[in-house]
Amino acid sequence: MANLNVAVIGPNDYAKDLGKKGTVSDITLYDLKQGTDTVTFIEATNYPDRLAPLFYTASMADLALVVIDAINSQLGECMVMLHCADVKKGYIVLRNYLTPEQVAPLTKGTVLESYTFIEDDKNAIRERLLADTKAITSPGEPGKGAVTIDHFFNVKGVGTVILGTVAYGRIVRHDDLKVLPTKRTALVRSIQKHDDDYQDAVAGDRVGLALKNIDVEQLDRGHVLTLDDKVQCGSEITAPAELVNYWKTPLKEGMVLHLGHWMQFISARVESVQDSGDFRRPTVKLSLDKPLVHPPGSRAVLMYLEGGKLRVIGSLTLT
Repeated sequence: MANLNVAVIGPNDYAKDLGKKGTVSDITLYDLKQGTDTVTFIEATNYPDRLAPLFYTASMADLALVVIDAINSQLGECMVMLHCADVKKGYIVLRNYLTPEQVAPLTKGTVLESYTFIEDDKNAIRERLLADTKAITSPGEPGKGAVTIDHFFNVKGVGTVILGTVAYGRIVRHDDLKVLPTKRTALVRSIQKHDDDYQDAVAGDRVGLALKNIDVEQLDRGHVLTLDDKVQCGSEITAPAELVNYWKTPLKEGMVLHLGHWMQFISARVESVQDSGDFRRPTVKLSLDKPLVHPPGSRAVLMYLEGGKLRVIGSLTLT
């Protein structure tokens, strides 16, 4: 079984004809299943009013489906988000008589430059994405996986259940996982993928986990379940940043940014900024409102919510 997570960037509810509606919050998930292969479509329900849902959508994605009705600042912000979140694979659907030549100046120099243009045919899109799942291979190493939590609730007769994505590696039923950034642990009682029971789950899988030894009141979106000792957790970060070309001013001490990683969207104050003459390549020290959980070498998205039409300003390499 393989699962492909697809960020649908475009008109709200475009994905409703691609899959069956599932979880609905500030992001909406739709499921498509054929045999043992599955596709999860993710839409940013409350975007553009709130930036966080767009970040979550891009962060969860293996691939993007960008549906363009018009060329405007909202499209530009979405493209910058996909670039900063490093969503390398994707498809572009053009509508309202738009042409690839009109879009090319926006995608140049970004990850979207390598996206493939396809027709606005939802049957063909479904078949194409199901075919893409065939190329997924990630057996994972037992005990070294990580699950990012996006929803959690109590189920009568079952107890605490979380919904999330295996960010990397593999988890197995009866694993006793750390719940970061807390000091707690939780036993995996059962694993479900698209309503079917499994003994394990690997990178890219959408999972529902029934957990023992933890209550929903002790959980939050962005918490990470893992046994990987390499995963780090801290409230202060010093790391190199890369600001996008559209961002015109240097970062300054005292600025309040937001740092996005996996399902974490955390307020961060700039404590210091150093660069070697290029303000778009600084090393920044950030003080976070709460601990950030991440493996070394991963990438985070930098956002400035007061940025007007462009609130996505760059990325950070977490050491």
